[in-house]
Amino acid sequence: MEVLRPALIRIGGRIYRKNNIRQQTYPNEEEDDFCAGPEDPTDEPCDAFMVEETERGFQCTVEVPSPLYKYIIGKKGETRKRLETETRTSINIPKPGMEGQIVITGQQRSGVISARTRIDVLAESFRKKQPFTHFLSFALNQPAIQEKFLQFKEEVLEKCSKDHGVNSSLFQNPAKLHLTIGTLVLLNEQETRKACELLQRSKEDFIDKIVGGKSLTVEVAGLEYMNDDPAMIDVLYAKVYMKDESDKLQLIADRLMEQFVTSGLMMKEWDRVKLHATIMNTLFRKDTNVEEQNNATTGKSSFKERETFDGRNILKIFENFYFGELQLNSVHLSQRFSTDSSGYYATSGQLTFS
Repeated sequence: MEVLRPALIRIGGRIYRKNNIRQQTYPNEEEDDFCAGPEDPTDEPCDAFMVEETERGFQCTVEVPSPLYKYIIGKKGETRKRLETETRTSINIPKPGMEGQIVITGQQRSGVISARTRIDVLAESFRKKQPFTHFLSFALNQPAIQEKFLQFKEEVLEKCSKDHGVNSSLFQNPAKLHLTIGTLVLLNEQETRKACELLQRSKEDFIDKIVGGKSLTVEVAGLEYMNDDPAMIDVLYAKVYMKDESDKLQLIADRLMEQFVTSGLMMKEWDRVKLHATIMNTLFRKDTNVEEQNNATTGKSSFKERETFDGRNILKIFENFYFGELQLNSVHLSQRFSTDSSGYYATSGQLTFS
């Protein structure tokens, strides 16, 4: 392990050093047993959560979404048994599918603290393996933009359909054109509600100061790809700009990302949000409902290998294609794999700033 630069993990707004642990891999990842070696309980943090003294010893509760219970229980209950044995505690977990608190009890305060910390690490580690459920987005599907997008699609198919991999199945659904700010894994109603509250709070915290109660005039123009070879493209993007050349849109996106990362609801991928809109994606060939992961490390890809397309002629002919101008005045907490009555993603929450 690199002593001077240890791996760090963020839990509940706090940062901990992550010790090396041995993990066993089972054929069915859904039943993985997380193996953490015994450690000195007195080395665990003791100020990150409340431990209550009772007549029988000490007790601590922890909120964990029900989809993560199985990782704390482990295959045939082995993980929970190991935790209980090594920390000399009793760990009571709600029944599968029932939301509630995990209750840890023990004779020694240090043991309860150790068990709680290890459960936090388990939950955080396996949360990172879950596919994202929601994403923050700016909708770019106004009628004028959709019309220009369909024109772009028609012209590309007319002029470039003989290029390797180029066909109609690559194109985004025009009703779902959007700019992604970041992806989230929200595993129960409580976490979704927390995300909605945080989104609303951002209006007063910083968005009103940036926009002054006015909508943002944005232009969608030009093409971009993010891999090294234009002959082997996975995803083609349209660029998004502020018409007045200010950094307001970038600033809002970055501040939202920072706020959600700090809250623990979003993983930080880059120092700044990449402002772009997916218009062609090779994953659309196999699933028209797929959403990009914004280059996220969170979640598992449904496809082991992505089939690329040759975008050289598209980039040459349509490099500066103008998709149009629109007014942005809201941020959506969008649900993955969903559609509302307008054809856009169903919304769990929405912030309007003008």
